[in-house]
Amino acid sequence: MIQAKAYAAQTPETDLAPWEFERRDVGPHDVQIEIHYCGVCHSDLHQIKDEWFPGVFPMVPGHEIVGKVTQVGAHVKKFKAGDLAGVGCMVDSCQVCENCKDGLEQYCLDGNTQTYNNLDRSGVPTYGGYSNTIIVREEFVLSVSDKLSLAATAPLLCAGITTYSPLRHWKVGKGHKLAVLGLGGLGHMGVKFGVAFGAEVTVLSTSASKEQAAKDLGAHHFVVTSDPEQVKAVKGSFDFILDTVSAVHDMDMYLSLLRTNGTLINVGVPTEPYSVQPFSLLTGRRSMAGSGIGGIAETQEMLDFCAEHDIVSDIELIDIKDITASYERMLKGDVRYRFVIDMATL
Repeated sequence: MIQAKAYAAQTPETDLAPWEFERRDVGPHDVQIEIHYCGVCHSDLHQIKDEWFPGVFPMVPGHEIVGKVTQVGAHVKKFKAGDLAGVGCMVDSCQVCENCKDGLEQYCLDGNTQTYNNLDRSGVPTYGGYSNTIIVREEFVLSVSDKLSLAATAPLLCAGITTYSPLRHWKVGKGHKLAVLGLGGLGHMGVKFGVAFGAEVTVLSTSASKEQAAKDLGAHHFVVTSDPEQVKAVKGSFDFILDTVSAVHDMDMYLSLLRTNGTLINVGVPTEPYSVQPFSLLTGRRSMAGSGIGGIAETQEMLDFCAEHDIVSDIELIDIKDITASYERMLKGDVRYRFVIDMATL
């Protein structure tokens, strides 16, 4: 076994604190990565607080992982020691079901293995990237370009692919009017990708103070959704709305902003169920859909696209000792737009 150190939550009621544990030895198909940076996702906080489902404790969060390969198994072909590599939200899947064969491991019919707060296929808990090292089977390790800031690349492994995947799936691009609802860790990546794909991008936000930030990211328009006149002016105007908000909001109002045959795509995960009036969908043949992360091939495609087009997340680098304070700031929206932990501070 390999000794590892991390920050972990022992229970839903306790703050993250230093913890030592063991990871498995490097097997013939495994890659070991020395973690240099790990992004902080809102889902990390949801999970350590048991807000979605009962957690596996002690819990080491973190699924936006980048670093350097230190060791590979005898049968590994794609990686060697010294390579830059990343790990996202999953570390395994059945590999044999219809979805896995189609490159949709995130929708594995047998359930993919999450990077943390999950049991692996042998029943052992998985531990995430708020740690100094991780061992992952080769098929779930991603190549990371040295053209981009490594720290700012980390959030691409969740916030990036969570917004890239639906925009690619619905073929959003030139000629489309895309609205991005919410300008946070997910939303700012949705704006960057929407613009890069050639769509006309509008940011929808309750906060007028975010308009300049949205324009700086490349958004063409900005609508303050707490202003009835601004909302009225864009009713029935969008082909797609990418909904990144993780708090309860008025779905009927946002659905009314879609054109006929428009689609609202949910990627945010509120803790309460959505409430939708049927006529919000029936009048205009509108659709309400959801999307998770991408598969491994699509995630690699995204990383390569980002390297080609110089796209990374806007981040604030933090010491791991400041993680609890960072969660508090995140809840207040006091970050532009993603915290990333410098794991050298562990």
